[in-house]
Amino acid sequence: MTHLFRCPLRWGDMDAQAHLNNGVYVDYLQEARVDFLTRSEVGGMLGGAGPAGPGRGVLVVAHQVEYLRPLVWTPEPLEVRLDVHEVGGARFTLGYVVGDPEAPAVRARTVLTPYDLAEGRVVRLTPEQRAFLADRAVPAEPLRDVPRVRFGDQDGMGVPLRVRWSDLDSYGHANNVRFYDYVQEGRLRLLSQLGEQAGVAERTWLVVRQDVDYRAQLGYRTESYEVRTAVAELGRSSMTLAARVQDPLDGTVFAESRTVSVCADAAGRPVPVPDSLRAALEPWRRR
Repeated sequence: MTHLFRCPLRWGDMDAQAHLNNGVYVDYLQEARVDFLTRSEVGGMLGGAGPAGPGRGVLVVAHQVEYLRPLVWTPEPLEVRLDVHEVGGARFTLGYVVGDPEAPAVRARTVLTPYDLAEGRVVRLTPEQRAFLADRAVPAEPLRDVPRVRFGDQDGMGVPLRVRWSDLDSYGHANNVRFYDYVQEGRLRLLSQLGEQAGVAERTWLVVRQDVDYRAQLGYRTESYEVRTAVAELGRSSMTLAARVQDPLDGTVFAESRTVSVCADAAGRPVPVPDSLRAALEPWRRR
């Protein structure tokens, strides 16, 4: 049973390339997901009153987001179709199709788990929640696997990350959507330096896939955290960057990501990675 959500767009959702930024799609997924959960009979999963009970919430464990075509701002809402896919004892997976279902802009998956906010621990789905979700579950069209990447503390480029007070959600920690902003900051800092080194400012990178796995809750503080980004794979016209959001003081890892990007010319057409840029990427490869 598909849940349809019509998400209003904002002019500020567009980026320097004049299309909707890759990160804001995760915000649209969240809007559709919250609409689904709050309107359903298990709306208490988000916290407050309801079958889940007070002090309960839902945490995002992982996102998989596949970008199929760019969109620009319009005054009309963007349609997001949400389905339940897998339901386990303490986890469930939601899938999304964003835009025209015949020619979608994005396909995505989110893995979620119920969470006891007071005790700070994962809890199992109640029988009512599990039955509600299982009754709506449909098979998922598989997304291409993007393997997790491990790299060392000396690999790649580390940049300071300052969490803003406005990044926090109603649970009191950095919202899952904001991690796409954090990873983007690390990626653009790296690519900006590479472009200057390689002298290929006319080249751009189009994000075609971005997965994030969440490891720990990230809280507000005045000291900076760190985003460390390394080149994991380099193909003829694409590359995969791996990133970690971490605490440079004690090494805690809050999230890990993989971003697959395609090298494109000024018109947005895929082109081979120039030799000069390929050489500039080498020092930032994972060991």
